[in-house]
Amino acid sequence: MAGATNRWRLPSEPFSRDLLALSQMCKAMCLDVDDTLQAPDRLYIPKTQKKRSGTLKKAVPSGDGVVTLECLGFQWELHLPQLFQSETLTKLYVSALSEAPASRMRDLERLLPDKRSEAARERPPMKRLTISLRINDPLVTKIAFATALKNLYTSQVDLSLDEVLGVLASAHALQFSNLFQRCVAIMVHGLSPSTVANFYMAGCKYKEEPLSAACEKWMEMNLVAEVGRQIHLQKIPKELLLKVLRSPSLFVFSEFHLLKTLLLWVYLQVNPRLLTFPTHEAVMAFFSSSPKKPCFLDQDMECGFAEIFLCLRLHGITRGQDLDVLRHLNFFPESWLIRVTANHYHAMESGGDMAFAKDLTNQAVRFGLLFYKEYTTYSEMIAIYGFFFAMRGVRNNSTSYSFYMQRIRPADVGFPSEVCEHGLVSLRPERLVKYEIRAQALVDGRWQEFGTKPVVQKFRFVRPNCRSQVLQIQTAGSPIYVSFSFIFPAS
Repeated sequence: MAGATNRWRLPSEPFSRDLLALSQMCKAMCLDVDDTLQAPDRLYIPKTQKKRSGTLKKAVPSGDGVVTLECLGFQWELHLPQLFQSETLTKLYVSALSEAPASRMRDLERLLPDKRSEAARERPPMKRLTISLRINDPLVTKIAFATALKNLYTSQVDLSLDEVLGVLASAHALQFSNLFQRCVAIMVHGLSPSTVANFYMAGCKYKEEPLSAACEKWMEMNLVAEVGRQIHLQKIPKELLLKVLRSPSLFVFSEFHLLKTLLLWVYLQVNPRLLTFPTHEAVMAFFSSSPKKPCFLDQDMECGFAEIFLCLRLHGITRGQDLDVLRHLNFFPESWLIRVTANHYHAMESGGDMAFAKDLTNQAVRFGLLFYKEYTTYSEMIAIYGFFFAMRGVRNNSTSYSFYMQRIRPADVGFPSEVCEHGLVSLRPERLVKYEIRAQALVDGRWQEFGTKPVVQKFRFVRPNCRSQVLQIQTAGSPIYVSFSFIFPAS
């Protein structure tokens, strides 16, 4: 039973069946009894904090269980049960007690149970203890810190994406693990072009690997598809960009789309005051107008841009118009362009064989498509060294999809003329292809991954040899990021 001099206690279980004690505890903790009966977890104090509070919970009655916290130029009054949820505040409180003057220690001794004195129930009140916390983290604002303290009393405070970063920083400063992990979960589910950079840097700063990994994975899927189309690309740190570019799971529509995204990122880095999203023509004109010698990458070697473009697969850019853009940009060293041209020349001379590409994981030519749940069927046409393929997706039902690659004739009805414009048409009846098809979708904050194994197959014009293996998947996610990677090995 909880007596008149024991208005609250630290429960060993989240909920006590002693309703009288529960009422007294709620009154001391400024909680509503009815709300507590519906959500008793708010009375629970983690075991790590209970161990630290140890003998304090028996020594200090509720009437004196209020501590004044000085931080960020404000003063907050906290009750001990809530204070003990924060490891930082617990340490400060214990330290303040241990360093208290003798008079305070005598007050504390008078509070300890004394069986010899019947007057123990009429103990004089202790002087209120004040602790100070200094925070140098610029992410911790007064509003965010106040929100974090509010979460010491209730876990049902709604957090928006605009404030979650500051609350995360405050929870880290307070060593309030429950709130910190709650913020991480909100951030993982709230990744977008406008938030991914700040969330990634927060994950690195506070050494929260799951948050950093979630940002990296999201960027692998959306660097080209989402971020590369918005001004938020400017905030993406180079470290994150390199990790994403080196990932074998990177989603791209084509190698040329990836090149345009990286050129845009460099343009935004050298023009940091730009507030509006630049047009593709403006970016191309900027690099084309740079001095002929040296090229842009040689001019800005101290910026480390070359390291980023070494991750590109320039040999995957085969369309004549795109190669003309490369030559007129004056961006890449001449040696790079000569190597790309030589690779293409030898491939065309040998009927499409890519002697320069043997590793499917790191050297394959990549194409991709986004398949939304509203689609019934969807296809994209691609051409390389005179061979033409269609990447196709089919929705079988609400959660079942099929994806495959099919060789087509240039004369087929519906073939877009721009695909083979200024290009070659191969007359070879068959083409040996080593390929892999992968699909990924986000469901409830987790990425589902599907894929075929690497396959070596001869493609002809007639069925069934004109089709690749079919990748069939079951997922509720949308969109589905579908990647086709292939090389033409020697026949």
